Amino acid sequence: MAYDKFQILKSTAVPLPIENVDTDQIIPARFLKATERKGFGDNLFRDWRYNSDNTPKEQFILNNPIYKGKILVGGKNFGSGSSREHAAWAVYDYGFRCVVSSFFADIFRGNCLNIGVLPVQVSAGFLDKIFKAIEANPATELEIDLPKQTITLLATGAQESFEINDYKKQNMINGFDDIDYLTKMKAEIQEFAENRPF
Repeated sequence: MAYDKFQILKSTAVPLPIENVDTDQIIPARFLKATERKGFGDNLFRDWRYNSDNTPKEQFILNNPIYKGKILVGGKNFGSGSSREHAAWAVYDYGFRCVVSSFFADIFRGNCLNIGVLPVQVSAGFLDKIFKAIEANPATELEIDLPKQTITLLATGAQESFEINDYKKQNMINGFDDIDYLTKMKAEIQEFAENRPF
């Protein structure tokens, strides 16, 4: 399933300065029954967002209209816990296209890259700068430049580079998932198969 192409994203961000956010907090297990990627955004951080009577918890960041944007800024060790890909689905379905943290759990990082959410890992110091900038001004914008692999605080020009696997980078730039990538190479695969000695 192809997804939106990702090249340069300029957006405000939603700050979640909590460390060790695990996948059960991102999308609780009781919501894992669906097999399609749609609808999971409604239950992103469900137990943090809503009371038991389904009323919104006013103090939770996603319920504060001051904070919005396509970038989620999380604390260290974001996406730890179980390997459920639904956590990445929920982040994408809610509307986030990038998650920034100083450390990601490997499986969560991979799941994000597979569906078009860019995990940008920055230093602890740069993450702190981002949180402070958003706290001072919720309208603070970040620019994520995937081709250049940079993240910039536009208000100050502060910038850091980030790492990404080149295969995943090219897939995100083109809006490909793994199947799209193979389909794009169909002619080459067919030629190889036809010329393969038996």
